[in-house]
Amino acid sequence: MKPLILVTNDDGIGASGIRALIEVAQQFGEVLVVAPDSPQSGQGHAITLEHPLRLYKVNIFEGIDSYECSGTPVDCVKMAKHVLVKDRKIDLCISGINHGSNSSINIIYSGTMSAAMEASIEKIPSIGFSLLDYHMGADFSAAKHYATEIIKLVLERGMQNTLLLNVNIPKLPLSEIKGSRICRQAEGHWAEEFIPNTDPTGRPYYWLSGKFTCADAGEDTDIWALENGYVSIVPSMHDLTAYAAIPMMKYLDL
Repeated sequence: MKPLILVTNDDGIGASGIRALIEVAQQFGEVLVVAPDSPQSGQGHAITLEHPLRLYKVNIFEGIDSYECSGTPVDCVKMAKHVLVKDRKIDLCISGINHGSNSSINIIYSGTMSAAMEASIEKIPSIGFSLLDYHMGADFSAAKHYATEIIKLVLERGMQNTLLLNVNIPKLPLSEIKGSRICRQAEGHWAEEFIPNTDPTGRPYYWLSGKFTCADAGEDTDIWALENGYVSIVPSMHDLTAYAAIPMMKYLDL
């Protein structure tokens, strides 16, 4: 039996990135698509609690079993596993291809990566793919090439000591990308700014803006790899425990 591959994203089921990823996934197995019915960027690991979820079968991708979900990217994964294929194993979950970077601290905010992380929590090997190009007309050819190679190797050899990979592809032609590198997540943060304005009724509102700052000069990080023409691959996890702090904080054992 062919492997069952779940494809999802956070840019919405109509995004060009998910179409590119579906084209890759079709080479390797049976594809199931469950994606948000509207853009859900920056939703992180949010789930829907205050209103019902809706799931509709759609005919967007020829020959592909596809559904749009009214909820978040994480909701999409939950609905796929617990409603649509509850009696069958999902062999791989792939999320994306996202418009824009999910390197460094961006993994925390990312709906793309949170969908993949949710699948990994359910013991499904998962990969999130992001292209460092926010333009809706982005060229996904290089991203598709590396997605194809990475998915092929993961299906053949599996993952070791992780169930989640965070893959970012630089905004470069395929011929200019030097290859891929296994990396660690770079230390970084957003210097945020809330731009004030007033709506037509005179009420104030604020628009979030900001600039990403990398605070990590290491040459083993995802930021370094991307800035130097490599695809970055970060083995990731959902365990946020600061293990090094446990012995140092024993004074709180009351």
